[in-house]
Amino acid sequence: MPKVKEIEILIIGGGPAGLSAASAAADLGASVLVLERDDKPGGQLVKQTHKFFGSKKQYAGDRGYQIGNFLIEQCEKNPKVEVWNETTALGIYEDGVVTAEGQGKHLKINPEKIIVATGASEKMIAFPNNDLPGIYGAGAVQTLMNVYGIVPGQRVLMIGAGNIGLIVSYQLLQAGVEVAGIIEAAPTIGGYLVHASKIRRAGVPILTSHTIIEAYGQESVEGAVIGKLDEQWQLIPGTEQDLKVDVICLAVGLSPLTELCFQADCQMKYVPELSGHVPLRNKYLETTRLGLYVAGDVSGVEEASSAMVEGRLAGICAAYSLGYGNDVAPKLQAEALAELSELRAGPAGQKTLKGIIKLMDKGGAAC
Repeated sequence: MPKVKEIEILIIGGGPAGLSAASAAADLGASVLVLERDDKPGGQLVKQTHKFFGSKKQYAGDRGYQIGNFLIEQCEKNPKVEVWNETTALGIYEDGVVTAEGQGKHLKINPEKIIVATGASEKMIAFPNNDLPGIYGAGAVQTLMNVYGIVPGQRVLMIGAGNIGLIVSYQLLQAGVEVAGIIEAAPTIGGYLVHASKIRRAGVPILTSHTIIEAYGQESVEGAVIGKLDEQWQLIPGTEQDLKVDVICLAVGLSPLTELCFQADCQMKYVPELSGHVPLRNKYLETTRLGLYVAGDVSGVEEASSAMVEGRLAGICAAYSLGYGNDVAPKLQAEALAELSELRAGPAGQKTLKGIIKLMDKGGAAC
């Protein structure tokens, strides 16, 4: 039988939420273990070259990969934090034991508290020939370009005009790739206008109320047919356009990676405003399974700034529940909650707030 690793707080996921949680908990004195499935922590931050908005507290003006490096350094400097890279959590069981696979070994961990910060996965959409080589999720394109220095192709059709679609389109242009256009099924652009303006100034059309009808090509993508939608989201005959592209990039949203929460028997609820099934939790991010907290996109898809603050809050709460930081934790909790309210105060945050309110409906009160 493999030896069991005893730890006070286990954090599953070394992205912006997980690293922030680790630093916050360790700063209060708790011993922390972070499991990260990739070869280094940082999550989505490692491939984000754009500058962040917000306030100084949320690293405004810094680029994503710089923030990721800073969070990694914070954890590396703290002797209370241990990070296991290339380690994937497999299950959270009734007796509290968590199993994982790392470097070809089956591992057992017995934590006192757990923070799930597994993030989200990219959504796909169905259309004829959507399995042709040359069709990528936007995150995959970012990884190719910004981590490995490889362009995905020469001419790209971007599907989705949210922040991710707009930002990745601009990064493609910076890498010398032609963007044939951005199409968005909704009647309005979902991302920040500052990102859309940069794209339009570069001469890239953004077509709202448009969708992809089909992709085509022999061995890989050679083009795509798009068309305009009416107010009932139905294709308007005669509006079809044929675009010659060798890459189709999908930026159509994210889904919380909540498999471990389901398996741990957390009470779950489907909340469209939070992008899928999410665990019920209280304002301190503790789920209906006592001692299990969530933070970041696994609790509802938002910006990385919110994920970092949620991570900090979850780390503080988990450490405080173990008796650490009795003199400062309540103040730190209040500050984190105020930061989240500030981040969600704008128009974009109203959707998230609506989703969180739904979690407090009947069935969520126990949290």
